[in-house]
Amino acid sequence: MRFLLLTSLFFACSVAFGQTKQIASIENPIDYVKPLMGTDSKPSMSNGNVYPAIAMPWGMNFWTPQTGKMGNGWAYEYDADKLRGFKQTHQPSPWMNDYGQFAIMPITGKLVFNEDDRASWFSHKAETVKPHYYSVYLADHNVTTEITPTERAARFRFTFPETDSAYIVIDALDKGSYVKLLPKENKIIGYTTKNSGGVPDNFKNYFVIEFDTPFVSTNTFSNNKLQDVLENEADHVGAVVGFKTKKGQQVNAKVASSFISIEQAEINLKEIGNNDFDALKEAGRNIWNKELNRIKVEGGTIDQFETFYSCLYRSLLFPRKFFEYDKDGNVVHYSPYNGKVLPGYMFTDTGFWDTFRSLFPFLNLMYPELNVQMQEGLANAYKESGWLPEWASPGLRSVMVGNNSASVVADAYLKNKDANYDIETLYEAVIHGANNAGPLTAVGRAGAEYYKDLGYVPYDVDINENAARTLEYAYDDFAIYQLAKALDRPKKEIKLYKERSLNYKNLFDKETNLMRGKNKEGKFMEPFNPFKWGDAFTEGNSWHYTWSVFHDIQGLMDLMGGKDSFTAKLDEVFTLPPIFDESYYGGVIHEIREMQIANMGQYAHGNQPIQHMIYLYNYASQPWKTQYWVRETMDRMYMPTPDGYCGDEDNGQTSAWYVFSAMGFYPVCPATDEYVLGAPLFKKLTVELQNGKKVIIDAPNNSDKNRYVDQMSFNGQNYSKNFISHKALMEGAKIDFEMSSTPNKNRGTEKSDAPYSLSNE
Repeated sequence: MRFLLLTSLFFACSVAFGQTKQIASIENPIDYVKPLMGTDSKPSMSNGNVYPAIAMPWGMNFWTPQTGKMGNGWAYEYDADKLRGFKQTHQPSPWMNDYGQFAIMPITGKLVFNEDDRASWFSHKAETVKPHYYSVYLADHNVTTEITPTERAARFRFTFPETDSAYIVIDALDKGSYVKLLPKENKIIGYTTKNSGGVPDNFKNYFVIEFDTPFVSTNTFSNNKLQDVLENEADHVGAVVGFKTKKGQQVNAKVASSFISIEQAEINLKEIGNNDFDALKEAGRNIWNKELNRIKVEGGTIDQFETFYSCLYRSLLFPRKFFEYDKDGNVVHYSPYNGKVLPGYMFTDTGFWDTFRSLFPFLNLMYPELNVQMQEGLANAYKESGWLPEWASPGLRSVMVGNNSASVVADAYLKNKDANYDIETLYEAVIHGANNAGPLTAVGRAGAEYYKDLGYVPYDVDINENAARTLEYAYDDFAIYQLAKALDRPKKEIKLYKERSLNYKNLFDKETNLMRGKNKEGKFMEPFNPFKWGDAFTEGNSWHYTWSVFHDIQGLMDLMGGKDSFTAKLDEVFTLPPIFDESYYGGVIHEIREMQIANMGQYAHGNQPIQHMIYLYNYASQPWKTQYWVRETMDRMYMPTPDGYCGDEDNGQTSAWYVFSAMGFYPVCPATDEYVLGAPLFKKLTVELQNGKKVIIDAPNNSDKNRYVDQMSFNGQNYSKNFISHKALMEGAKIDFEMSSTPNKNRGTEKSDAPYSLSNE
């Protein structure tokens, strides 16, 4: 008992130390990244729903240890006991699942290849997880596996015991696969076709694996049968190669893949160059350190450093590069839309419903040059499919609502007008998507004709989540309005999209001061329960979606009766109990449960629709409430632990929210020039922009108690606005915050201090 008490006391002290001990600055932020943050998840409860991505920033291929069975979207669960393999993965989310995946697994003793038979016990105590490096001890096989990647290739290093029965299993998985052993070259080639949809009929991920050690035995397997043949093609095939090893002997493997051909996979293998394992590992570490060091934070707790850089790591993974370099160094890609190999860029594995909000604005701020390539990729997607993807993985997928590609295209151009890419084709694509229903429900605009005729998508025409669609379409029309102005389109066209962006007003119910579905004949749907999830809304309720008027908060405020009633409604989100009606789903979905247990009322930070709502106090002369709730959310909803998120991380969106908020501002309305202010988390942040300029954010007396902005200056001038402009930041800036433990209720209260709203034009 005494031992247990001492252990508990030590653990409590360690946790308190991480939460309170201040550190000044660090040199190697990669050492503070926790890729296991968010991995303690399951279908009924998401603490991130992520896997440890062992990858380069935006890499075409990721690698992950695999605890789940073949085809299980929860590929790595923190509380699992066994590993089944090490999987090359392209999975953006467990709900989307994977494509083009195959697995590698070392074993000793009896030659087995089935994923259950080959599985080994492991412990997190014998596991090292970094963005650029993974190592684990496989207890049942007495083997240590190490991985270090490039964008399209990777090195493996297996440390075996002394045995004449050391094996490495290559599992090309089911749904159609092929392997061929080339013993004279110590090489295995093959392909996997496994996918979860969104691919053409000719989809394959071709792989090549080269070993530095000769094979002493070779087998392939087909389904559950081991065969003494060098080549196999069937529904589910793989290979097993054997070695005779001394104690501590290391067997090295180089792996690369391509969506184009085996020959292109061989070209991609050259990314490794002459680097041995340790040299490649160091190169990967340097790449990550360079990117992470572009935002240097100083003066915070260890937990805050770890959380910040873990979120920054997650913000640099998606959308992934889906292009390759051919033998002449030209950029080419396999089209996940028409199955052809074509010139030019392609990116994939992102859902704009999630990521238009803060992930893409983050890329526009920090990586405008990369985002030009992403925009070129979107233009190619339109040319190859006839549509802009709203959720791509790797091709068109019918998931979520909205037409938020309009926001992604508009924000990128408006913040980087001098970039050289085909904006005219992208504008054509945006207009096409805004006025037509697509081949899938989530492509184009479901209910487009109703929306154009009535100004909303009706509740009673068998189009689900209709109010959410209407609100998002209205915002997307605003993004088109902004883009049309910038491109000097005809005045009639500009006017049309400005008028359509006001369609949010058609669903505002003055009786409840909330958004509400409306029937085709113009009457609000009945009965109305504002706590009902789904139905007229998407993964949320009316309390969440009412605030989805990103572009015209003043207009929403006017509908509600002015500032007082508006802020009272915002306050109510936090004071209401977390009650819910789950009847639309027939059960409690994980997003509901995550809101219920967060102890923040109806505020559901674990999902995207309401994540901007905290910043809306700035529009109503109460910026101190934003400052309070932003800090509360960062402190309570994020931790650098396996249960560290409060819902799905969603391809960088929930992480980018934290990164922006820690800097002290947030892009409430992409497709404008403004970021809405909160308050910085650290005593100092230095942001290195791609153009060579720096943004220095100083808050020397920042602390847990001093979370309120008492005074602020921008480039040495007193600053009372509740927003800052993108243009001003890109010119370089020095922002000074004087923080206080009590709110300054006189700062940021003038009408001119409020951020942009369309109604104020």
